[in-house]
Amino acid sequence: MKTIRVGSRESRLAVIQSEMVIDAIKAYDPEIQVELVTMKTTGDKILDRTLDKIGGKGLFVKELDAALLDGRVDITVHSSKDLPMEIDARLPLVAFSKRADPRDVLVLPQGKDTIDFSKPIGCSSMRRQLQLRRIFPQAELAPIRGNVLTRLEKLDRGEYSALVLAAAGLARLGLEHRISRYFSVEEILPAAGQAILAVQAREGVDVSCLACFDDRDGRDCLMAERAFIRTLGGGCSSPVAAYATVSGDTLSLKGMYVTKDSQLYFETISGPRIQGEALGSALATGMRRKYQ
Repeated sequence: MKTIRVGSRESRLAVIQSEMVIDAIKAYDPEIQVELVTMKTTGDKILDRTLDKIGGKGLFVKELDAALLDGRVDITVHSSKDLPMEIDARLPLVAFSKRADPRDVLVLPQGKDTIDFSKPIGCSSMRRQLQLRRIFPQAELAPIRGNVLTRLEKLDRGEYSALVLAAAGLARLGLEHRISRYFSVEEILPAAGQAILAVQAREGVDVSCLACFDDRDGRDCLMAERAFIRTLGGGCSSPVAAYATVSGDTLSLKGMYVTKDSQLYFETISGPRIQGEALGSALATGMRRKYQ
């Protein structure tokens, strides 16, 4: 009987997301045995510094990549916005989820309905911070690390006035009731890949079992967004953002470019979805030439 071992970070959200993939595998073939293998990554262990100070997003995948390469797991599941821009050619991305709600949201302490601006808003992402300053110019913004549940505990203890988190993660955790405000994608442009899950595998592994999971729209949008960020040389510490949508055979991509003096510029490009990565690269190249 075939067994597939699924590697995951051990946070509650990561496990829920891996279980979504496991359910899709079982829907494809109930005879397949699926085993979940969880592990703590370096990025999960070091919580006293922001990611750009400790090596970037690769710290969330290093242990999972090692487990794939040495055969301890067959596939791994990621929030695609946490993936580094450069992927080991031996570990291709092989399947992508349908995109959930891509928006960022504001979360207030339990029992509160307004922001107390005497305390900081918890937000580590430079992408979010720069866009939040246009919405709440009076607010102090402070970094916060840890998984979603850890961040909520810090919020409810009174360490922060509010948090900015991804809507999709809260929904997957069953915590939509904590959301006080949704920011439109015009107010805060999402991170590349936000709300899309990505499955990674060892080169040559049979991934036909993911047929019920893989979503073409999710794949095309993610690849265009990642091409935009990669062309700009963006990573964890770079305040860049990209958000694609598809309609029929057409893909539209909106990108955010930030100058050295923190000026924000937004532009959109549209074209055939099969040229999504080329569109992402073209948008990035054009914006860098115009605004740098």
